[in-house]
This record gives sequence, C-alpha cells and structure tokens, in this order.
Amino acid sequence: MPTTTTKPAHDAPRPLDGITVISLEHAIAAPFCTRQLADMGARVIKVERPGVGDFARGYDERVKGLASHFVWTNRSKESLTLDLKHPDASGVLEKLLNEADVLVQNLAPGAAARMGLSYDALSKKYPRLIVCDISGYGEGGDYEKKKAYDLLIQSESGFLSVTGTPETPAKAGCSMSDIAAGMYAYSSILSALLLRGRTGKGSRIDVTMLESTVEWMGFPMYYAFDGAEPPPRAGASHATISPYGPFPVGDGSEVMLGLQNEREWASFCTTVLGQPELIDDSRFNANFKRVENKDALRVLIVTVFAALTREQVIERLEAASIANASVNTMADVWAHPQLQQRARWTQIDSEVGSLPALIPPATNSEFQARMDKVPALGEHSAAILQKLGYTPEQIQTYTEQGMI
Repeated sequence: MPTTTTKPAHDAPRPLDGITVISLEHAIAAPFCTRQLADMGARVIKVERPGVGDFARGYDERVKGLASHFVWTNRSKESLTLDLKHPDASGVLEKLLNEADVLVQNLAPGAAARMGLSYDALSKKYPRLIVCDISGYGEGGDYEKKKAYDLLIQSESGFLSVTGTPETPAKAGCSMSDIAAGMYAYSSILSALLLRGRTGKGSRIDVTMLESTVEWMGFPMYYAFDGAEPPPRAGASHATISPYGPFPVGDGSEVMLGLQNEREWASFCTTVLGQPELIDDSRFNANFKRVENKDALRVLIVTVFAALTREQVIERLEAASIANASVNTMADVWAHPQLQQRARWTQIDSEVGSLPALIPPATNSEFQARMDKVPALGEHSAAILQKLGYTPEQIQTYTEQGMI
C-alpha cells in the first residue's frame, strides 16, 4: 500500500522560489545541477543553440522518441534558443542577467570568458550574481584545455583501476563523474546563496569533474597510501570484505549479500549455511582470512545455495540478520515494490505526452519538489523575450535571422 504520510500542499512555498538561474549548459553535469535547483523551485532558463539545442537531446530516442539523458536532467526548465554569436545576443544575455541570481555554464574551456561571461567581468556589473563554472579539469595546469567526457574522467581519476574484474577494468554503468560534478555544483550554489544572504555579494564557484571524482575515490586512495597495494578489482564483490557480493542460487538467479563483522559471520555460518563449525575454522575466523581464502569460501556458499531458491536463501539471510539484496534489472527497478509502496513515482509532461519520473530522493515535510514539463527545444523563447521587453516584430525578426 502507498505510504499514508500527509503530503504538503502542492502550492506550498519551495526553498528556491524567486531564484532565477541562467544556464549555458549541455550534456549532463550542468543540466543535472540545474535540474536539482529547478526541483527546489528555482526558475531555470536553459540557453540552447537554435536548431539543434543541447546535444544530449540527440543521444538516443528511447523515451517515446526523446533522449533518455535529456528527459532525466531537464524537467521543469524553460528552453530559450539563442545564437550566442549573433551581434544582438549579448543584449539578450545582459537583460537575462539583470534578473538572474545564478549563472551556470559548462561550455568549452575559455568559451564563457571569451563572451565576457567570466566572474571577473560579470561581478563588476552584477555584484550579487553567483557564477558556477563546471569543467573537466579546471583553470590552470597542463590539462586546462583537455577534452573531458565522463568515461575519460572515470579513467583519469583512477576509478577504472579499481572497478571491474581482475582481468578487465569496467566503467560505471551511469555517468558517475558528471553526476559527481553536478551534485557538488548544486550543493555549492546552495551554500553560495546562503553566503550571499549574509554578505550581499555573489561569488564564483569552480567545480571540476576530475576533482569531484577523485574526492569519491578517497577510500581506495587511502587504502593505497604511501605506495601500498591498491584494492584489487573484484567485479561485483567487495575488494576487502568477504563474503560480500553476488552468489548464484539453485533457481538460476543471484542473491547479493554482505557481512560486516564476526557476530554476523557466526550467524551466517549457523543460520544460513547450517555449518556452525565454520565459525572457528582457521581459514575463515577473521575478515582478512576470509578475503585471503575467498575462493574456498565461495565454493562452500555456492554449494549450499545450489539446493535453494532465491526466496529460501533470502529467508535464511533475513532470519540471520544478514544484509542482502536482489540483483535487479532495470525492469525490476521500474517495478520495485518499495518504490511503489512509498509512492515515489509521479508523472511529468513532455512534448510527447506524460512520462513517469522519480520524486527527488530527499523529501521535505514542508513542500513538494517541482516536477514540471521537459521543455521542447525553444519552447519558451518568445515568451522569455517578451518578458524582457522585446516586441513581437523583433522576436519575429530574430526568428527569421536564426538568432532564436
């Protein structure tokens, strides 16, 4: 059954109501950041190239003809098409920035500065403006102008060196480095808004994909501190804890399980394996020993599980208070009972009709996250320009010129 927790009114104030964000964005990192801001009530004006828009619109056509990445990262925004190289585009940007609280950009290195959109240039005219620059490697250093895509940063940060099987490294199945940079940009913008509330001044935020991902690599880096061996690639298993990972069961499926301490090991041996004599077995009576002898331990576990179904294994694991999970497919996640029972799905609009969307994970008791339409390319261009004071005739001329 759905959760019975009382929801706040749909029109309850959101924390970023009244905040305007201008975003010169493409791909994932910046759009993911600004979608979080839109979720919290900010007005996000997404500036896109006329005719083609954010190139993430063309990644695939998996969502009723729309791109999966784009649907995920761009709801609740307004799309303004604008040729930034057109001589009148700077006037439009100037009017937008007069009303803006935040400018986010992840253009090619140096592109924003060449257009006069660096923080140093803008802060003189807009002292309350917060400027967030998202890049692969950041300003300065030999890598400043190096191209940076998610997989390349996963590689450069060392993530691939500890992920995958002993034979083959593997990338994350989602845009991990983009997500990391986007979330650090989002949280940093929130802190910059708080700071502006105290000082009255804007600030510049410099976020890089490399540094965001390296921060997430803290455990394997410290594990390999001072020249020590790094954690080995262990596939879906844990590199330094055993047993911890997926195990096949008799019905052809798999169960993921993990142990954290010796109390759980004793319970696992007794209740799950039915072999209490293993508790004090000299090969397995400490975690580091279980890691050293993980192949032998795996044989013991798989032998027991081979006679059981997944439901029976999970029943034993639950009885022993051993953490476990199903190895779910994407179809399984769409139908996940916990998400259904907690009513975590809603519907959003798009140019191709209604689409399902996950409610943002951090639920606040005082307001509902904004969950509005995924914009069509240039859908709001005319309305935005009208609000900025442009006449219908000017808008028509700009349309004919290809500026919008």
